[in-house]
Amino acid sequence: MPTSSRFAVAVHVLATITLRDGAPVRSEDLAYTASTSAVVIRALLSRLSDAGLTTSQLGSGGGALLAKPADQIRLLDVYEAVEDTELFTMHRKAPCKDCAVGGSILEAMQPALDRARAAFENELARVTVAEIAAEVVRIGHITLPLTW
Repeated sequence: MPTSSRFAVAVHVLATITLRDGAPVRSEDLAYTASTSAVVIRALLSRLSDAGLTTSQLGSGGGALLAKPADQIRLLDVYEAVEDTELFTMHRKAPCKDCAVGGSILEAMQPALDRARAAFENELARVTVAEIAAEVVRIGHITLPLTW
């Protein structure tokens, strides 16, 4: 699929913030846990903030916070906030309209792709960040609240 890693890293960030139980999380700490740079994290946090999913607390002891409860943030909300590509990318150059196949391939494919996208979005809409965070706790045997 032509998506980037933004979605996975954004879910990672939101799960981490969730597990901090209301304590602000610095972008440097989020970068450390996601094995990326603070610049990448700040760009993601900007997109998440624009979507109303995170907020930030400025100053000493500041950092990222959830803008609403984790059980109200669906994975679909996260995906829509950070990914800006279509789920399926078509030909870079339009197929030849004079060809029997090229002239109809996109129209022939579209119903199946629409169904696949709907299934994908329906599944992401079923799962919340709170559920992902709870699974992280279960798998990682984490004691809460998460501290650094």
